[in-house]
Parts: sequence; structure tokens; C-alpha cells
Amino acid sequence: MDKFSFLNAAHTGFIADLYDQYLINPDSVEPSWRSFFQGYDLANEKYSLKEEDDSIEIPQEVKKEFLVVDLINGYRTRGHLFTKTNPVRERRQYHPSLELENFGLSKADLDKEFSAGDVLGLGRVKLSDIITHLQNIYCDSIGVEYMYMRNPEKLKWWQNRLNDNDNHPKYNAEAKKYILGKLNQAVTFESFLQTKYVGQKRFSLEGGETLIPGISVMLREAAEKYGVKECVLGMAHRGRLNTLVNIFKKPVRDLFSEFEGKDFEDEDIDGDVKYHLGLTLSKTYRNGAKIKMNLVPNPSHLETVAAVAEGIARAKIDRKYNGDSSKILPIIIHGDAAIAGQGIAYEIVQMAKLNGYKTGGTIHIVVNNQIGFTTNYLDARSSTYCTDVAKVTLSPVLHVNADDTEAVCHAMEMALEFRMKFKTDIFIDLLGYRKYGHNEGDEPRFTQPKLYKAIAKHKNPKDIYAEKLLLEGAITDSYVDEITAEFKDMLEVEFDEAKKVEKSKVSEFMQSTWKGYERQQLETMLLTEDTKYDVDKLKNIAKIVSTVPKDVKFVRKAERILEGRAKMTFETNQLDWGMAENLAYGSLMEEGFNVRISGQDVERGTFSHRHAILRDEVTEERINLLNTNPHNTGQMTIYNSLLSEYGVLGFDYGYAMANPNTLTIWEAQFGDFSNGAQIMFDQYISAAEDKWKLQNGIVVLLPHGYEGQGSEHSSARIERYLQLCAEDNMTLANCTTPANLYHLLRRQMKRNYRKPLIVFTPKSLLRHAKVISSIEDLATGEFQEVIDDTLNPEGVTKLVFCMGKFYYDLLAEREELGREDIALVRIEQLFPLHLEKIQKVIDRYPNVTEYIWAQEEPRNMGAWSFMLQRFELVKLTVRSRKYYAVPAAGSSTRFKKRHRAVIDSVFNNE
Repeated sequence: MDKFSFLNAAHTGFIADLYDQYLINPDSVEPSWRSFFQGYDLANEKYSLKEEDDSIEIPQEVKKEFLVVDLINGYRTRGHLFTKTNPVRERRQYHPSLELENFGLSKADLDKEFSAGDVLGLGRVKLSDIITHLQNIYCDSIGVEYMYMRNPEKLKWWQNRLNDNDNHPKYNAEAKKYILGKLNQAVTFESFLQTKYVGQKRFSLEGGETLIPGISVMLREAAEKYGVKECVLGMAHRGRLNTLVNIFKKPVRDLFSEFEGKDFEDEDIDGDVKYHLGLTLSKTYRNGAKIKMNLVPNPSHLETVAAVAEGIARAKIDRKYNGDSSKILPIIIHGDAAIAGQGIAYEIVQMAKLNGYKTGGTIHIVVNNQIGFTTNYLDARSSTYCTDVAKVTLSPVLHVNADDTEAVCHAMEMALEFRMKFKTDIFIDLLGYRKYGHNEGDEPRFTQPKLYKAIAKHKNPKDIYAEKLLLEGAITDSYVDEITAEFKDMLEVEFDEAKKVEKSKVSEFMQSTWKGYERQQLETMLLTEDTKYDVDKLKNIAKIVSTVPKDVKFVRKAERILEGRAKMTFETNQLDWGMAENLAYGSLMEEGFNVRISGQDVERGTFSHRHAILRDEVTEERINLLNTNPHNTGQMTIYNSLLSEYGVLGFDYGYAMANPNTLTIWEAQFGDFSNGAQIMFDQYISAAEDKWKLQNGIVVLLPHGYEGQGSEHSSARIERYLQLCAEDNMTLANCTTPANLYHLLRRQMKRNYRKPLIVFTPKSLLRHAKVISSIEDLATGEFQEVIDDTLNPEGVTKLVFCMGKFYYDLLAEREELGREDIALVRIEQLFPLHLEKIQKVIDRYPNVTEYIWAQEEPRNMGAWSFMLQRFELVKLTVRSRKYYAVPAAGSSTRFKKRHRAVIDSVFNNE
């Protein structure tokens, strides 16, 4: 007797649907059925049920239903490999294919009806109808990758969404005309520029113009359907000018003026090339829905802007929308070579679900040219797709033929719907081509002759779509000519008017955010800022951060830390570095400023000095004592970051850009770790104000100091940051007292303008017996750019300028030698140098015969080169290590020997 005869009585559609659920999520199926399906899968693997096998007694009809479900699952899993998504190249061949025979079926089965159609919402239908349905969904102009997601709810959502309309949109005539209108603008704009500015760099969108109607449809639906209030868009060069004009409504006259190469009207900025500039626009749609759109300025480092855009979005979510990520939409537009080749893309993807960095899901759009500068995609990545980084976070990917305009718009709508529902990332791979060379000035046929022969014959997306609409009867023959002529006439008028404009201008980004913050120059940076704070209020803050809250139990070591804080404030009045830092944050929070700190291990601090977050020993609840202050009108957030410098600093820089009222700090674990984020320093932190009129108050803490920890963990590469300093672009400091750090941090927020601040922070000085300040120093003092010595100036014959930890090394030696003829002057603010205050110090010492710059770094590193260029008050000589290729020796013995030699050279009469 057939042991599976009971299956004959069962509804095969029910079984097929149950098996489909099992394939998605085995645990969702009733245990006995799960055991049956597991047995089927095992038998299928072991005995190959795709061939006749008498040892397996499953009824033939049920067996065939299983095979059809396998076929459906094959399309869902691998259909994206067999799409019509490449407009100019033949697709690579993948095996096995989706042929019937690979699933144990044959052409003889095509006219048979199968209940497995229920899985697709078709009911019991012929196999041929099932295959047609699957081909439409998975193998036409949109390839969908989603089956690896593992989340049953998301998987079911995609299957239902795709089944709903065969993955093809149903646009009415009005929508089609709107889409054609935006596509016409995109194509006509590029054609116009190619005619008027032959050979000029513009990084055209030709071959990917459907991006413009796609984004237009997405943003309109985001505002009208989902109530999105703001969009933050980060993108590199390709198509940026088109986006600026046709999405962000940049005045065409301004753009043409930039093409003319005219000087900028603002003498205080140097500006940037036109395809790097950003813009902010507020738009109102016909139903009254409004959206503010921000296109972030970007440098030539293609993926850098993505981190900045994410930080801007998070800042707006936190402060403007009270944590509601549904009100803001981050969109990042990548290039195919960049997203596959640039490591920051991976860093940003890894941030997507982390508490300190998540933005409620980002829509990533890849303008896929299938080529880098001159590099074919086969040489540009090892993965199948340029978007395979999406699989790190199990984010779905839609691969779309950029020639199919409606498919592009449909993919954008689905991506938006998914993001709004699940608050997670999604990727769109817009597969097109690049009509010209990388920058319109080079010859692509040098390296891709065959591809560019095909591209030269290929119709543009507007002509393809217009022909489609003509065949449908949605437009008349003259319609396209009319809208093209109208748009081109506008461009011609603006082109002529641009000739009359004398100078170009750089529009400010996020103007409303920065209302009341005026850009300032060097003279203002040297003015003293009032950073005093009432001593009783400081003591109250000190009490809060040194007291265990009621009903909370900290581990004993943590309690001892709090006891130490109380003792230094209320008994010895000798505050250390960590306490001064806490009081700086706490006082700012009482004054209405927010504080955000992120970086590797910042909650405790790499050197265990901060302990901003403590944990309840019983509940493991995270407790930030500064946030328990009832007098706060601001709050503090602090996050241990992922092991990233480039991406995290970029994120925090973007956060500071969108929130000038927050003290935003990124701390490197060791100062040299900032090397991994050098692009952020070079392209944004040091240059953004001069290029794009962008103020930014980001604070970067870089631990620095030679303590025998080897090459990497000694130097924060001070010389690199000093080399970036010019005019009024940022501040660099190396403080030697807790009070000076306190006033420096408070000054950063009390000013009515913002400049980036780089602080070289200590390691051993965090607990040095002499590195202390009284609470009165904090309450009544101010930031000291220069700290003079206390010796009798009449007896001083050698004046030594130094900074940071090295001052205490020299001080210890002087005390041991009893030398009072050598004064040690600390340069606390390296840039801008306060030359007036330094000159006053020099003038106090009438008998000096030798002026020295002393540093612990090698001569080709540290601040010596900078001092040679900028310190023109007296003639300096240097005491330092000699020139070395590495910052410090790896051997502690050798390190001590060299360090000793520098100290000796300061006190010897050479």
C-alpha cells in the first residue's frame, strides 16, 4: 500500500502553497508538514526526484506540483540573471538556466494545469501561463534580487508586490506625459550642452537620462503619498548638472555662467567646479504636499559624499523630526565602478542598522555605465554585480534597463514603498551606458572600440519612449517636437542672458539651518570668547557625574571612578582631564547645546578616562549621568562606532553640517588612525568653506604623544593638519591643562560662527600629577592660546617654545637640573597662531639670546616646518629628533635613547 496515499485526497494547491512557505521560512510550517518537506528535500537531493524513482512513493501529481514550486523558486532566486536589462551589451551566460528540464519538467507539461499557480495568485492554471507570469516578473526589464533576505515578512511582501502587476507599471496617460516631459528635459539639456560647450567637462548623463524622471516620480510620491518632508541626496559627478537643473531647479543662467568660466562674485571664497556644487530647494506639489530637497556638495572622491549625506539625514531626524525617520529620505547616487571599488561604500552600508548612524533606510541608486574611467566592468570587480555590497545587510536590489523609462520609474516607486514600510536600505542598479568618454574630452574608442560602435548606433531613451507612447496612442506625432522646442527655447534664452552676467555665484547650502551664523575671517578667530560659567553650577554638574543614581547598582570599579570625581572636585580641587571634559559638556547642555560624540570606544574612552556611559550591574541599562541633570536644555548622545574612520568621520561631519547647535565630536582611537579618513580632512574639513561657503563645527580629537608605543601610536601626524591650514579655515590646538580643554570646547559653541576644530589630545597626561586645574580655573578663566612660564624673566637667556606632553618632559628635566635660565612657553593653539600674544611673551624676556622650537617628533614631522613658515617674530632654531621615515622607533630602548637626546639638546648650550 502506498504510504503517501493520503496525499491524493489533499488539495495540491494547498500543499504547493505550504511548500512555498516552507521554502521561505521552514519554522513557519506546522511540524509534521515540515518533517514531510524535509524528507522530500532530502530525497530530492539524494535520489534526484527529477527522474523517475520507484523507491519514492509520492503520488505523481503531487510530485509534479513540487517540481513546479521548485521552478517558481528558481525564477525568484535566479531570474535576475536572465533579464533584458542590458541595453548595449549581450548578457553573460549563466548555468544552469531556467529551462524546464532543469526542474524535472518537460514541454509536455506546458498545457497541464497546476495548483502551484496559487503560490503566484493565479489559481490553478497551465504551466505555460505560470512561466509567462514568471518571465514577466523576473526576466524582463527589471531583475529582482531578494530571496537571500531571510526575513519572511519581507520575502512575502516582495512576492505579493511583484505578483500584483507582473512587475510592470500601469501608468495612465497623464503620468506617461509627465514622465516623458522629465525625460525630454534630461535628454534635451544634455544635447544642448554638447552643442554649446563642445569638449568641456560636464560628466553627462547621456545613456542614463531616465534617472531624472525616475527621481522625479520618486520624490513626488514620497511627498504626496508618504508625507516625506525632506530629502538628502548625495551623488558624484555623472548626471549632477542635469539633476541640479531638472530636479533642483538651479537657474540655468547661473549654470551657463559657470560654463563661461567667470570669476566668483565673493572675493572671500575660491569656489569649485560646477559639477561639485550643491543646492537646497523647497518644492510644493499640486496637492499641496511640500518637500525640501538638499543636494550635498561633493568632491572628486566619488563616494565620500555618501557618508556626509547620511550624517546630514541623521542630524535632521534627531533634531528636526524628533527621531521620525519617515519624514526624511536619504538617497545616494553611486557610479558602478565606485560602489564596487571604494571601501567607504561598505562602511556606509555597515552603518545602516547601527543605533548611532541609522537613518531609517537609504535608497541607493547606481548609475551603471558598465565602465569606469577606461576600465571595463570585468576588470573592475570580482562580484557578479556592482551592487553585491547590498547583500551585507540583506538589502534587496532591483536591476533595471535604463532604456525602459517606465520600468525605471516603477523600480523607483517600489524601492520607495519598501523603504517606507521596512525602514531599511534598498539598491537600484540602473543599467545603461556612457555615451561619451569619461569627461567628454577623451576618446572612449581607444579602449572600448566595440562597445562604443554599438553605443553610437543606439537610440536615446527619449526617442525609445516616445515611439512606445505613439504606438499606444498616448501622444500625437507633434507632441514631442512641441515640448522639445519649448524647453530648448528656454535654454537658448538663458544661454544668451548668461553672457550678460559678469560674475558667477556660489549658492549657500541649507541656508535656513545656518541663519544667524555669519562666516568669519582670521581677525575674529583671534578674539577672546567669554567661556566663563558659574562655579556653583559647575559643582552641581560635578555632583551629578560623581553620584550613583537611586535604584542603580554600578560595578565596584565604576563606583570608585565616581568617588574619585567627587574627591577631586569637593576635597582636593584638582580636576583632571576627564572631569574638565565632563564639565564642558555638562555646562553646554545646561545652556541649550546638544553634544554628540562618536568613534571607536568613545563611551569609555580608549584610555579609560571618559566613562560617559556606565552600566547598571543588574539590568545592564546604559546610563549617561550627564543626561540626568534636571537643569539641562540640551542632551548628550555618545556612540561607540564601527571600526571605521573614513565613513564615521564623514558621517559626523555631515551631522555637524546640519546641526550647528550640537557640539559634534569624532574621536580617533589613536591619532594616527585619522590617516584612514584623510580624504575627509582634505576635501571637506579643511576646504569646504572656501569651496562651497560651508561652515562646520566638527571637533576631531586625536590622541598624540611620544610614550614608547611604537611608530603608529605615537604621532597624530600634526604636520599634515598644519599643512592644510590657511587663512581662516580651521583651528588646531594641543592643550596642556584640563582648564584649557574645557574653555576650548566651550568656545567652539559660544562663537556665532563655526570652524572645524582639531585637538591633539593626551594619553599619559590624562592622569599626570601636574595636569590638573581648579574648578575656579574653569569658572572664571578663558582659553589661552599661549601659556607663558612663571620664572623671573630677567634671569632667562633661553626661550623654548613647545607644545603638548613634551612640555611636561622638559619641565621635569628643568626641575631636576634646577635651571631657571630656560623658560618654557606653551603654544596651545597651533593655528591660527596668536602672534600678538606670542610677541607679548617674547617682550617679557629682555635678556634672551636664543629662541628654540622644541618637539618630540622627528624634524620632518611635527610642527617645525610650520613654525619655519609662520613664526616670523624671532629667529627660531630647532631641537628635535633628526629626520626619520617613521614617527618613532619600535624598540622602547631606542625610543628612550632618542627622546633623552632631544631633552638633553634643549638644556645643553650648543
